[in-house]
Amino acid sequence: MDLLVTVKEVKGHCPVHKVGDSFTLKACYQLVSEIPVCMHGLASLMPWYNALRVSEPADWGLDGKEDKTKAYVQCPDVCQYTGGGTVVYEISKVR
Repeated sequence: MDLLVTVKEVKGHCPVHKVGDSFTLKACYQLVSEIPVCMHGLASLMPWYNALRVSEPADWGLDGKEDKTKAYVQCPDVCQYTGGGTVVYEISKVR
């Protein structure tokens, strides 16, 4: 099972990602990307990538309002205080 991670939203200014950027977690442990991936953003995905491989986003309270098959996590940058940007990632299973 692979996970497709897509940048859904950027609040503030992220120096790495823009809306629409994506990368794959192949077999849920191999990062595959043609673009740079922010380590802060990757850290926000780490607690969830294995769980999402074998269960549904709703099991963890990560499901979206419109599409229950997708999970959402946010990077930890508190942009209103740091002047940076926080990114919301949308995570989809790819079979």
